[in-house]
Amino acid sequence: MASTLVIVESPAKARSLSKFLGKKYTVKASLGHVRDLPKSELGVKIKENFQPKYITIRGKGEIIKELKNAAKKVEKVYLAPDPDREGEAIAWHLMDVLQIEKDRPCRIEFNEITKQAVQKAIKNPRPIDANRVNSQQARRILDRLVGYSLSPLLWQKVKKGLSAGRVQSVAVRLICDREEEIQAFVPEEYWTLTAILQGKKGRPLEARLFKIGEEKAEIPDRTRLEEILKELTGAAFQVSKISRQEKARQPAPPFTTSTLQQEAYRKLNFTARRTMAVAQQLYEGLDLGEEGPVGLVTYIRTDSTRVADSAQAEARSYIQERFGPEYIPAEPRKAAPRGKIQDAHEAIRPTSLYREPETVKKYLTQDQYRLYKLIWSRFLAGQMGPALIETTSVDIAAGKYTFRAAGSVVRFPGFMRVYTESRDDSAEGGEEGRVLPELREGDRLTLKAYDPRQHFTQPPPRYTDATLVKTLEEKGIGRPSTYAPIVETIQKRGYVVRENRQFVPTELGIIVVNLLKKHFPDIIDVEFTATVEEKLDRIEEGELDWMQMLAEFYYPFQETVARAGEEIRKIELADEVTGEICEECGRRMVIKMGRYGKFLACPGFPECHFTKPLVTSTGIPCPQCPGELVERRSKKGRRFHGCSRYPECDFVVFDPPSREACPECGGLMVVKGRRDGVERLKCINENCGFQLEKEAGDNGEAREPLPAAGHHPGETIQPKIGVRD
Repeated sequence: MASTLVIVESPAKARSLSKFLGKKYTVKASLGHVRDLPKSELGVKIKENFQPKYITIRGKGEIIKELKNAAKKVEKVYLAPDPDREGEAIAWHLMDVLQIEKDRPCRIEFNEITKQAVQKAIKNPRPIDANRVNSQQARRILDRLVGYSLSPLLWQKVKKGLSAGRVQSVAVRLICDREEEIQAFVPEEYWTLTAILQGKKGRPLEARLFKIGEEKAEIPDRTRLEEILKELTGAAFQVSKISRQEKARQPAPPFTTSTLQQEAYRKLNFTARRTMAVAQQLYEGLDLGEEGPVGLVTYIRTDSTRVADSAQAEARSYIQERFGPEYIPAEPRKAAPRGKIQDAHEAIRPTSLYREPETVKKYLTQDQYRLYKLIWSRFLAGQMGPALIETTSVDIAAGKYTFRAAGSVVRFPGFMRVYTESRDDSAEGGEEGRVLPELREGDRLTLKAYDPRQHFTQPPPRYTDATLVKTLEEKGIGRPSTYAPIVETIQKRGYVVRENRQFVPTELGIIVVNLLKKHFPDIIDVEFTATVEEKLDRIEEGELDWMQMLAEFYYPFQETVARAGEEIRKIELADEVTGEICEECGRRMVIKMGRYGKFLACPGFPECHFTKPLVTSTGIPCPQCPGELVERRSKKGRRFHGCSRYPECDFVVFDPPSREACPECGGLMVVKGRRDGVERLKCINENCGFQLEKEAGDNGEAREPLPAAGHHPGETIQPKIGVRD
């Protein structure tokens, strides 16, 4: 008969623990929180030092009854929710519900769900950490005070059903501020000039104009370009300088919650929510056949890059066996200090490198396998030696003009043999892999053609899942456990929508942000929100009283709410009337904003309930019938393009269609991605697969190099602009 009850949060974690703890233990799941503040009222006794009024969450009565009955049958009860503030609060509520003595060592925590880690935790129970609980309580109460004060104000002044959150509102502000920058941006023209040169042997060399005299080359317009080309007429091209340098490139550190969400978005196209859902499954444990259930990764909510000594020792042994001693760094890598972090847990890593992704793949779903491989590869690479990159820079003189060509080769792959980090702002690799032809200083080169290109400066990009999470972390907004809920909440509330993988504020989001900016500047201020997070950290460390912190915030805040209630006038959100006629009552339909964006609705509601999707015409012919492609949204809010003659024609494409037809087969091309002002188009015809890269926003016309003076046009080298799959 079991003598010990262990309570965890999820059934998956309970199953994992049950199979390697043995018959002396009963493992039950609380299914998260069992108590919370009531939804129907504020639930905070402000005059009694902000004491919360907790109630049993609806539907949790039977679970509590089951846990109480199980607790009566055992000698010991261990509370093992996740090892963070929220987990501590769940354990505290369970302690109270089960009437466990306040100072009794009943709390156990483990960073990974492996037999060794769990057994070690059971041998070292501790009392509930009151400071952690108070920090979580302060966050919950503070958010309740803000939400239950601002939301009714928004209902009254803007629109019923709106809500405002302390942290989410700041995230929406970031997106709105970025949109303002984009709208105010004035593009500036500039040109680049590339010379295509040929040496005595080897392939042609592309060199870009780098300097004019001693000044950096700047070509503001075509007039200046033509002046430069005229001055270059008859110029001799000669290699003036060759510089070679070997650099050691260090690997990226293992994942934190933030960097995992960013990299999973870049490499796997996972949203923050999807990443955390799959990561939780890997952490809680999966059945690996004969090995049984085991957690594949360590705890997934962390802001630290610290790695346990035992994990580093295992990594060095693994690298020695799989790659050889030359791939092992001289000293184990140590986490570099990076600002104020909690550092409560080590980095996200595999519980054992010997559980290689390919060996466990058959037990995992596709999402689980892809994310596990990402975590496994990143950690392994982070424990390997640096890569050695030899970079070469060639300066070519043509009178007072200097052109420069750059390339690099990998002399020793090091960690790059396993993994390289993606980036938000440029294509991976840069000049890496571009091998220059053999040249010596003094070599004369023959000009084959010039390749001038017109560019325009680009506005700052809209936020994506990756860049928004990165910004939230950099600015100290929220904590590892809150990034995914923030991103999800601001979309659910209709304040932002995701378009082409980027966040765009809705009209409603802009109105609410502007209102909060004017009347509640502190609530929506980035630095103020970061300061609140620091105070919550101080409460956890026992340096600040949580009730004092709430009092200092609440009373000035309430005065601001009262004043705003008098100053803010009712904002009328007039519906936009369209030419569409309601099919049921004949009224002219209006545009409404719903959870997944705009739609058409009859203004006769509630008498008439007729609605229909709002479609935007693209003017692009459907490739299957005489119809045209229109923009639509799925039930889950995903944007796609389908035929206007649906359901007669069921053609659908999820990538944005291009007006440019495939130059090979004449078929429809779609935009597969944009980076650095260049978009990649691909033909959807499976038998063609033609791809094209062009500058975003241009007419898609290929720019041919200008022939060099004195050369026949047939001798020019055309730039490679299209490739087949």
